Amino acid sequence: MRTDLVSEPGTADRPNEDFAGVGLPACGQGGCVIVLDGVTPPGGATGCLHSVPWFTARLGGALTELTVSGRDLTLTEILARAIARTAEAHAETCDLSHPRTPQATVVLVRWSSDSVEYLVLSDSVLLLRGADGTVLPVLDDRLARLPRSALATDALVDANLRNREGGFFTAAADPSVAARAVIGTLPRGEVRALAALTDGASRWTETFGEGDWTDLLDVIAKEGAGALVERVRRLEAADREERAFLRRSKTHDDATVVYAEL
Repeated sequence: MRTDLVSEPGTADRPNEDFAGVGLPACGQGGCVIVLDGVTPPGGATGCLHSVPWFTARLGGALTELTVSGRDLTLTEILARAIARTAEAHAETCDLSHPRTPQATVVLVRWSSDSVEYLVLSDSVLLLRGADGTVLPVLDDRLARLPRSALATDALVDANLRNREGGFFTAAADPSVAARAVIGTLPRGEVRALAALTDGASRWTETFGEGDWTDLLDVIAKEGAGALVERVRRLEAADREERAFLRRSKTHDDATVVYAEL
């Protein structure tokens, strides 16, 4: 069993809003990977007293505990319970119905001696390498299907596209969004390795087009998770002025990669 994890903030003056965890139960029968990308709210009120890192830490902690101990629960049930548990932690002090309430994307993977289960909600990425070397990307592409004019953060909120039909879904305060996630199960023997990435790391493929998903996973496997993030940072820095690739997007984003060889 080999794991590799890196999580870097986009800039030194802002806290990292991502969460990453690897769970390896003492029984040695399997494990799990959890990756969250906290959604940075646009300017203005959020209805919440708490920061995005506060939210992702609590949601990530709940997901880790439930995934490791709740072997009788499906991943959809685990996400729903974790969202509910996190919401209960600040329901009395915060307006959880506010469209800018803290929220996050989710990648959740759990494996046993028999199977590999996965769940993806919103635009973080899961890559699965098969026994024959082929790479299967697991993507929730709802956000990518929206018109480019709607992709600015303020526009997403103003157009009421977040956690709505016709838009896309994130883990916020409503447990029912867990049912919107992309889920699946594969035999353990069909998965040799996996990588979970927030969009700050998947930019190497999705934004800069430096290679396809197989190329990206090869970089992580051969050079390490940190090497991929370093490559992304160099590309971002080179595009800082021209904005040929990043357009109106922020130059640097929090970047998280978790890699596991099963």
